[in-house]
Amino acid sequence: MNKIFPSAAAALQGIVHDGQLLAVGGFGLCGIPEVLIQALRDSGVRDLTVISNNAGVDGFGLGKLLETRQISKMISSYVGENKEFERQYLAGELQLEFTPQGTLAEKLRAGGAGIPAFYTRTGVGTQVAEGKETREFDGHVYVMERALVPEVSLVKAWKADKSGNLVFRRTARNFNPAVAMAGKITVVEVEEIVETGSFDPDAVHLPGIYVHRIVLNAHPEKRIEKRTITEKAGV
Repeated sequence: MNKIFPSAAAALQGIVHDGQLLAVGGFGLCGIPEVLIQALRDSGVRDLTVISNNAGVDGFGLGKLLETRQISKMISSYVGENKEFERQYLAGELQLEFTPQGTLAEKLRAGGAGIPAFYTRTGVGTQVAEGKETREFDGHVYVMERALVPEVSLVKAWKADKSGNLVFRRTARNFNPAVAMAGKITVVEVEEIVETGSFDPDAVHLPGIYVHRIVLNAHPEKRIEKRTITEKAGV
């Protein structure tokens, strides 16, 4: 089975549609599938529910889809650094399912492992637990969280072989493996594609069984977030 597609647009053709549940890998601007997000924007699909740790920044990453109003709901753990997200949310134009970061990671991992739900103490007694089943174990109250199984997952990796075995680069691994495992169809953007068998099996971070489509982006922009401070007189 040939998993390699000539472009991001071709890799998304026939699998994305309006009203869909998608997951997008990355953390901040690190390890985001830049070219796949652009292709998703260009596809024109709308009313998307997007699972992602955060919502990018204005004009980059998922911020591009917010600008075009293609996202109607975000399932995220961090939503700062994006003024358009803030504007839409406060205006009631964008839904948000705010999820603790560890819980979000486990919801994706559980989805990939075929586990429909799990219990966690995180969020008990807060708005996170409202409307959810709770249960007591060993004297502690736990809240039940449902797993996430997106119809399509968009992932960024460093290298792939032609069978879809993946290697991630340092912190760019972040949410990407869990997102890849959870998706019913997983599309991966990589900087290099090598022959099957090129990787030492012990070096493979995610086996190709989870990967359905691969697209090459040899020169991603890779924006870097930098801390800035305001200079004050006399400091």
